[in-house]
Amino acid sequence: MLHRILHVITSSIKLFMPLLPILRYPDPRLKTVAAKVENIDDSIRRLARDMAETMYEAPGIGLAATQVNVHMRVIVIDASEARDQLLVLINPELVESEGLQVCEEGCLSVPGIFDKVERAESVVVRYLDTDGEDQTVAADGLLAVCLQHEIDHLQGRVFVEHLSLLKQTRIKAKLAKQSRITA
Repeated sequence: MLHRILHVITSSIKLFMPLLPILRYPDPRLKTVAAKVENIDDSIRRLARDMAETMYEAPGIGLAATQVNVHMRVIVIDASEARDQLLVLINPELVESEGLQVCEEGCLSVPGIFDKVERAESVVVRYLDTDGEDQTVAADGLLAVCLQHEIDHLQGRVFVEHLSLLKQTRIKAKLAKQSRITA
């Protein structure tokens, strides 16, 4: 009976936990530069599906493979209100950017922290889809911010690194305090 109760409890907990563990800033693995995907196969498609499920459950609007300790150039994004416009970008490259905007950003790797970051207002990104086909996406507003944010992760950069050193120090201290409280 106890075994059955534990199974129900652990199954319920899994419903509320991301599928893949998300690295937390300032974990040094977040600084790893992701490698180019040379071959899009079932393992890459499975990674993209697992990342999407993790992103939706977290909940977030974007996730880079670096954040789940897989150092390949893969990101998933869904900035739609209905959460029904998933983009999977493999080997994304920012090929054009224009204008400036300042938006408040957050990050699944930096939970509970939000701050304003200056980014390009509009971007064009070239990438491969899960079938290995060349694609481009032109974006502005929130999607442009999200694309830039996730591409930064692939380059080993977290959004707080766009902030002053004082803010970065305060964020690290706040996150360290949070982890001591929950430990």
